[in-house]
Amino acid sequence: MDFDPVLLARIQFAFTISFHIIFPAFTIGLSAYVTVLLLLWLKTGDEKFHRIARFWTKIFAVSFAMGVVSGIVLSYQFGTNWSRFSEFSGNVIGPLIGYEVLTAFYLEATFLGIMLFGWNRVPPWLLTLAAGLVALGTATSAFWIISANSWMQTPTGHEIRDGIAFPVDWLQIIFNPSFPFRLAHMLTAAYLTTAAVVLAVGARYLLAGKHSEDAKTMMRMAVGMIFVTAPLQLFIGDMHGLSTLEHQPVKVAAMEGRWKSDDPGDFVLFGIPDQKAEKNHFEIAIPHAGSLVLTHTWDGKYPGLDSVPPEERPPVANVFFAFRIMVGIGLLLIATGLVGAFLWWRGKLFEPGWYMKGVSYLWPTGFIAILAGWFVTEQGRQPWLVYGLLKTADGISPVPGASVFGTLVLFVFVYGAVFSTGVYYINRLIAKGPQGAVAAAPAGLPNRPLSAAEEATREATGRSPEPQSEKDPDEHPQQGGK
Repeated sequence: MDFDPVLLARIQFAFTISFHIIFPAFTIGLSAYVTVLLLLWLKTGDEKFHRIARFWTKIFAVSFAMGVVSGIVLSYQFGTNWSRFSEFSGNVIGPLIGYEVLTAFYLEATFLGIMLFGWNRVPPWLLTLAAGLVALGTATSAFWIISANSWMQTPTGHEIRDGIAFPVDWLQIIFNPSFPFRLAHMLTAAYLTTAAVVLAVGARYLLAGKHSEDAKTMMRMAVGMIFVTAPLQLFIGDMHGLSTLEHQPVKVAAMEGRWKSDDPGDFVLFGIPDQKAEKNHFEIAIPHAGSLVLTHTWDGKYPGLDSVPPEERPPVANVFFAFRIMVGIGLLLIATGLVGAFLWWRGKLFEPGWYMKGVSYLWPTGFIAILAGWFVTEQGRQPWLVYGLLKTADGISPVPGASVFGTLVLFVFVYGAVFSTGVYYINRLIAKGPQGAVAAAPAGLPNRPLSAAEEATREATGRSPEPQSEKDPDEHPQQGGK
């Protein structure tokens, strides 16, 4: 059997990063949400904000662990499957990844323990500060990863010597042309994804008649977040598209299903791209709408796929459909925010009806949109690994295809087992809902509520951990415990 090492290495990396990205994206948004809840708790003293924050921190703990586990494999693949890429770009990519460890990882490692185990053990202000710094750490991690990936998309600030990239200007490398738009796009997507999950969970609680006060708070906050950020994401996406047109016009041509450069751009609503025939079958398009969006003129022209040889074109159908999935979900979220805000204004947001039933199934939309966006980004730059400098086929390691296939099969089984377990326990935590838990204390000591991490452990193992210390004498019962 003939194994193509290039294709298999690409599939393996795509598989592992697709599993990985959904968890960091969720924890970026979730850590920020927990921070906001704790700030509201400090400001108002309302116990419901403390209770909801504690509930989502349990889910954050499981999601964070899944993100860490899945991310470890990615770094090893640079050496096992992509050693030639590492040799070419290691002087640039290596320090950027190192900066992530020195800033984001150390910040998270310092304050994550307080966030997870500090409930009822540290003053409320310190718990809130720790959650805020963890949220800052997750966003900082995204900063460096997006910077490294953006350099691969729009490389600047380097020079090539003996076939190897060397840094010349770190500010140009970090803040490369596509970086600001891609960072804003990714962070907004993370917050939208979390808001969609929170909205769905709140709606499900209300439909089931459970935790009504907490569920209403979740729905209000989620609708408000979606109402603001979903239209903002549309604006950021437009700016990102214009930047991509300037630096990666072939990717935009694949996104639009645009084959000819000489005609004004139509916006193709639907079609089936045929890469061999260089046309779209069953095309439904809005004339000149593509020109209006991308050039802001009626008859504006921009490069099509015919501007490069066939061997330098990305897989058009993959990019074309992934882009439409991402945009479709974005429009759905905009509609969700607008309708939700209108119902809220009319005092009908919490009435069980078509809206509440619909949003109860909204939770996967953000994850699907993020994956679709990454498929557009990564497949759209093919056949380049570092755009214009290193082709994908030239970046792999000299390893047999059969070896890559074997590890791919192993990853499928291991990831499937580990992450199905993680998702199962997240669902168990959601089913339990935002309520406190009391651990049995040793003789002579008062019972105390479990910390967020201990509660997640109890749910995962089916038994409560032994209390480790007496209740903090500085704890504020009216704020710190149930």
